[in-house]
Amino acid sequence: MIGGLSAGMAAVSIGLALMSYFLAPKPTKSITAYAAYLMLIGTIFVLLLDTGVANSPFIALWMVTAVFAGIFGTNTLIFLLIFVNSYLLWAFFDNSLTKDVVLAIILGGELPIFISYILWHSKAKSEKSKDRAYHDLANELNQVSNKSEVVINAIADGVIAVDNQGAIELINPAAQRIVGWGRQDAIGLDYKSVLKLLTKDGHELNKAIDPVFEVLTTNQPKRTNDLALQTNSGKKISISVVASPIGHLGSGAIIVFRDISKELADEHAQAEFISTASHEMRTPVASIEGYLGLALNPATANIDEKARDFITKAHESAQHLGRLFQDLLDVTKADDGRLSNNPKVIDMVHFTEDIIQGLQPKADEKGLRIFFKPASDKEGGQGVRNITPMFYTHLDGDHLREVLSNLIENAIKYTLKGEVVVDITGDNAHVVISVTDSGIGIPAEDIPHLFQKFYRVDNSDTREIGGTGLGLYLCRRLVETMDGRIWVESQYKKGSTFSIELPRISHEEANRLIEAGESKPSISTGGKSFFTEEKLSSTETERQQALATPIILKHGVPQQREIPSSEDVAKAEASHVASLFPTSMTAPAPAPAPAPAPAQIITPPQQQPQPVQQPAPVAQPQSGPVTSVPWGTAPTATPAPATPPTPPATSQPQAQTQQDRPLTIPNR
Repeated sequence: MIGGLSAGMAAVSIGLALMSYFLAPKPTKSITAYAAYLMLIGTIFVLLLDTGVANSPFIALWMVTAVFAGIFGTNTLIFLLIFVNSYLLWAFFDNSLTKDVVLAIILGGELPIFISYILWHSKAKSEKSKDRAYHDLANELNQVSNKSEVVINAIADGVIAVDNQGAIELINPAAQRIVGWGRQDAIGLDYKSVLKLLTKDGHELNKAIDPVFEVLTTNQPKRTNDLALQTNSGKKISISVVASPIGHLGSGAIIVFRDISKELADEHAQAEFISTASHEMRTPVASIEGYLGLALNPATANIDEKARDFITKAHESAQHLGRLFQDLLDVTKADDGRLSNNPKVIDMVHFTEDIIQGLQPKADEKGLRIFFKPASDKEGGQGVRNITPMFYTHLDGDHLREVLSNLIENAIKYTLKGEVVVDITGDNAHVVISVTDSGIGIPAEDIPHLFQKFYRVDNSDTREIGGTGLGLYLCRRLVETMDGRIWVESQYKKGSTFSIELPRISHEEANRLIEAGESKPSISTGGKSFFTEEKLSSTETERQQALATPIILKHGVPQQREIPSSEDVAKAEASHVASLFPTSMTAPAPAPAPAPAPAQIITPPQQQPQPVQQPAPVAQPQSGPVTSVPWGTAPTATPAPATPPTPPATSQPQAQTQQDRPLTIPNR
């Protein structure tokens, strides 16, 4: 029979257990749980006494309960051991100690206590070592966290950490100053509420170009300098943003940004200075080049070979200086977004092959071989003709020509011996043009900076090779204008491969664009392009200043010149394009002429002296460039009267004297 005391103690034990689990505060849960366990031990002991210790059915319950005593520590095990042995001594002095009672006390009372000690003591040691390791790790992480917080707070750039949902978890003081939000206000908000990113023109940023959203969805870092930020006060500033993922996908992102408004203003001022200085210096450089060209022309000057060698070198230097000014102007246009874009359908294979043929003489001078793979693939082995894929693009031909010419010319320049390989590949959406050389290569530490403005690799191999550091930067800007990308792969001392990827159009699309008139073929003859009026880069003032130089005035009154039409240019010979004067010296007519005609020179008629010899008949000039007349002869014309008549309105050539030699200016 179970007595009332046992039932009461059991009820108290149940009550303590329920209170410990549901009602006790967290700091007191361990105390109430320990009290409930002790009450359970006392209840079971009373049940054993009421039902006979040796023959009680509750011995098994005692054994199970005693095994879990080790959870509460070694002191509890010692207390139970003392409690069981105290009952053994009481039974001995009460003369109620029998063999069955002794076996029951040893096997059912003391054995579970030893098992509990073995089981929970070793586990407690392991947990203590783990707790110690966790404690040490927590201290170390806390120290690292404190150091990281100090570093992040000391950074001048804004730093914001967001979780995988875009909620802000960290914002440093620099970010608070830039965006105008306090830490307590920003923590927990969506990053779009605090970091209000805009496009350069002030429009709201969509997800397609949002660098933070792209990092959270792709787990790839993103960098951009083309965004603006609206602060909490409504002020808009230009910023540079670098967004990087934290660990694996879904862990969040770190956003680092800074104000670049002053840098952009300085760059704009620098670009304005370079542009103005280049424009101002192009005219005198063009005049210098014109003087040197006249000195090298046998029709205008007689010089010995030594002087010709000196003047030739000076002429080449003047041409190089002119190209440098043109590069500077192109760079400023690219930075300001003023580059023109006149797309046309281009067959990449023929277009690239034409450029290679133009640069072949430079390769021949250095003994290099230019290998164009698409051209070599047309002829297979044993007379079999392979079918080469057609790659069409719809791009600005001038931009593309400048990029490819620069890359191939650089490959020739930086290759001492070996070959340059040009290849064209692609898929349905892109065309990839690669230029591979066996030259000096590029060190790994210079590759990330190679496409920056004015950056040049500085080592013993490149110091002997000239350059300004503008070519590759201009290539990158032009490729970006054409919605493409450019990259380089190089091994130092082994060679480099420059590749550009451009959007491709299908054969059907190319035919449609041509038929629709959106693509106009360039004016060319035999693969050689000519300047037309639309391509003249000089300004009206520069052209007038060029015509007002002493070279022109010495040979007559200020000349009237007309720009040839596209039809006239198509009939001109390529040798007249790059003659005495650069493009910047070509000037339009002061007054519009009724019909375009090649440039001619009108000189004031002079009193005709007695000719040295009988003039030979000369054919009337045809449409095209004006050719020079040998000294001592004159064009067929009516002899001039004794007094100078009024100059005729037409531009027919007049008889010239030995002193008034005609100046021949090529038709541009």
